[in-house]
Amino acid sequence: MYFEISRKELLTPLKMVVSVVEQRQTLPILGNILVSVRDNTLHLTATDSEVEIICSIPLESSLQTEEAETTIPRKLFDIVRSLPDASEIQMNGEDNHIVLKSGKSRFSLSTLPAKDFPALTEIENPVEFRVPQGKFRELLQKTAFCIAANDVRYYLMGLLLEIREGKMFLVGTDGHRMAVAQHEFETEQVAKVIVPRKAVLELLKLLPASDEEMVITCNEHHIKFQINDSLVMNSKLIDGNFPDWQGVVPLHADKIVLAETASLKQALSRVSILSNEKYKGVRLTVTDNLLIVNAKNPQQEEATEELVVEYQGDELEVGFNGVYLLDALNVVSTSQVRLAFTDPSSSVLLTHEDNEDFKWIIMPMRL
Repeated sequence: MYFEISRKELLTPLKMVVSVVEQRQTLPILGNILVSVRDNTLHLTATDSEVEIICSIPLESSLQTEEAETTIPRKLFDIVRSLPDASEIQMNGEDNHIVLKSGKSRFSLSTLPAKDFPALTEIENPVEFRVPQGKFRELLQKTAFCIAANDVRYYLMGLLLEIREGKMFLVGTDGHRMAVAQHEFETEQVAKVIVPRKAVLELLKLLPASDEEMVITCNEHHIKFQINDSLVMNSKLIDGNFPDWQGVVPLHADKIVLAETASLKQALSRVSILSNEKYKGVRLTVTDNLLIVNAKNPQQEEATEELVVEYQGDELEVGFNGVYLLDALNVVSTSQVRLAFTDPSSSVLLTHEDNEDFKWIIMPMRL
């Protein structure tokens, strides 16, 4: 294997694939990336056996040989990053090593046989649909934080992707809170899959805020995100039954509070300083045009903030996890946020002031 490439062209794709590779692997080959040259194109492939990223870079130089090697990505990335900005790089595979040369610098990296690298799984009988990259990125940003990080209910450790009736729904929940994002687009496809948390987080790093369309294909076991001609991510899917998320969305929340998003975030942040360190509980009390945020802790310390809001109705007092409220408010993109309450023992529904394409539901807690 031999090819020539500039540092600028190689650095960003290397950065994309490095994050997929886990530090500790059951198989040594999974600690490496596959570096291959085919059809005047350099391909960088990384996988942890669950998630796979493939970056393709056109090669301008005709001085190349088509072959493949695997090497440790972090070392290669650190070397390329440390080179001067305008560096030109030559890479050659020889004697179970990849030799990288640039100017008067020379590095020799150990390799493992490319034939041992896991082969790409082709998706059979796929469902295919298209969505703008920036829109899909926004949908992920609004929901990913609710995915369970570590739960015996393995089906909660992923994001539900559901397509029906010309709408796409993304739903994440950890059992205490839930985020729902929806997007209307032209499709007759029907799908319902659970995308693993790691795949979602990697997608958020890869997706640009662009109006260009990406192609998503999936079946019962795998999903493929063709972000553009040079970047693809594949992932296994979680095999399980996602909870009935529609039954969790409050339908009769008639106590509506309209608050300034920034002011509410700041008030919650300050009050949470004196909340119980373990449970992070805060109490919300709403009366006519007034929201009172209060927190106490076992050391008999207390914090209270008052905010002017739009609300007319009976007084209501509900306890919530302050961190969960702040997480939801951090992804609200309108100047005002709408909070819909039912009663002191029911969840609160947060939405944008002008639409309900994004919903955040937070369970109450006893204080």
